[in-house]
Amino acid sequence: MSLIRFAIFVLLLGFSATAEIATADEAARAWNALRAGGHVALMRHADAPGGFGDPPGFRVEDCATQRNLSAKGRADAEKIGARLKREGIAFEKILSSPWCRCIDTGRLMNLGTVETEATFGNVVVLRDQREALTAGGRALIAKWTASGNLLVVTHGANISALTGVSPASGEIVVVKGGSDRAEPVGRLLLD
Repeated sequence: MSLIRFAIFVLLLGFSATAEIATADEAARAWNALRAGGHVALMRHADAPGGFGDPPGFRVEDCATQRNLSAKGRADAEKIGARLKREGIAFEKILSSPWCRCIDTGRLMNLGTVETEATFGNVVVLRDQREALTAGGRALIAKWTASGNLLVVTHGANISALTGVSPASGEIVVVKGGSDRAEPVGRLLLD
């Protein structure tokens, strides 16, 4: 095996070993939970190329300095919102990380008014605040006892810190509201 083929093999092996794929059972559980209400849908923002974090010198208040949604990400956000509507899923409240790619994902889904929530700020960039942000996210999920659902558009690292699941771009991890454990009930990959 040539060195290049070996390197490609190792790279692909690494991706397949760490990739988590939502199963049909997980999707069915997620749909059922969202139809029942009282759940929190933690969604990773849609496709935003450039890796993790943001470029040096970025500012949360200036979208031009951040990683933003690609054309695919914008289209995917619209498709995800349309699919949720077709399935009859509504959200009583929609929260977003203050990062532009999360706000834009939420708005493009066209499911309601999107409010920013600092506790869902990017834990990769704000690594010195990771524990406090994660604790804030857990507390917010624990306080969600409404009969409707809450949608939170945030970052993959935040969802991973809360649930142990590393979601794909645009993936939704559903957890039961009213519990600070944030155990996944199911997962949806809709794009």
